[in-house]
Amino acid sequence: MLNVALIGFGYAGQTFHAPLIAATPGLHLAAIVSSNADKVKSQWPETRVLPDVQAAFDAADIDLVVIATPNDTHADLARRALAAGKHVVVDKPFTVDLADAEDLAALSVRGDRILSIFHNRRWDGDFLTLRRLIAAGELGRITQFESHFDRFRPVLRNRWREKPGPGAGLWYDLGPHVLDQALCLFGQPASLYTDIGTQRRGDGAPDYFHALLRYPDGRRVILHASMLIAASGLRFAVHGDKASFISHGLDSQEDALKAGQIPGGSGWGQPAMVPMLTRWEGDQPKTEPVAPVPGDYLAYFAQVRDAIRGMAPNPVTADEAVQVMRLIEIGCRSADEKKEIIL
Repeated sequence: MLNVALIGFGYAGQTFHAPLIAATPGLHLAAIVSSNADKVKSQWPETRVLPDVQAAFDAADIDLVVIATPNDTHADLARRALAAGKHVVVDKPFTVDLADAEDLAALSVRGDRILSIFHNRRWDGDFLTLRRLIAAGELGRITQFESHFDRFRPVLRNRWREKPGPGAGLWYDLGPHVLDQALCLFGQPASLYTDIGTQRRGDGAPDYFHALLRYPDGRRVILHASMLIAASGLRFAVHGDKASFISHGLDSQEDALKAGQIPGGSGWGQPAMVPMLTRWEGDQPKTEPVAPVPGDYLAYFAQVRDAIRGMAPNPVTADEAVQVMRLIEIGCRSADEKKEIIL
């Protein structure tokens, strides 16, 4: 049994990390670092509450530290946790600055510690389904990949994610997810162009981005997110020279976690809307539903557990997250300079 200390009990800590850790065999949610002990105890009465992060780093019984704090604190906390000899999971984005990400990756190697980044959207059901289809050659040669992560939240909320500051806004919040998925499928692009902006009224952080990744073989990858999309619901539109894959709606696991469902229970990870595959037969399109792969966020923490035990590879390595952070920084530069950046 590996003992886990969770640092941070805001949205990410409460909704994702605590229930997923607790539901993973071989992991024990031993401690939560929070200034609000009453809130923690109301949800996790058997878990001890630590008053500060140093208590987690000093605790001899803690094997793994999970960092679910504001983005601009990730680098410092991860560095201190690694220095204390702990294995570490960092919520996305890995860091705010690329240099910190590179330094932490090297530090984890020197210390022989597992450092993993919570790119959980690799285990979305629609993405798992898409990966299966691509691997089987069902779509043929992919020519265009379009990924949307749109919501309708027209009123700014009093959250650090939506206020101007280091690491705030959609490019740092959802950008790591969609960039990581693109890198998993296609590797590094040849160039990147991004348009990042603020569309809602008020003094908020950027709430819109549109990114274009060009590949040497002519493939185009389009990544889009907005807080002002009331309709559409498009998630993936992927086109190849054999077929097209279309999916709508976001993966169901986040809503299930918010509703307090136990991860991995009956019906877990099933899509609200079944994706569709369209092929042409003669001069007519034929559209049919695709058997979906269930989403499985638990697989991430199970693989972290096995990596610490030396039984499996790290599910999301620091080096992989460094590549994402490099594109995040290049995307910021592209938006500032209003031009495509050749990589």
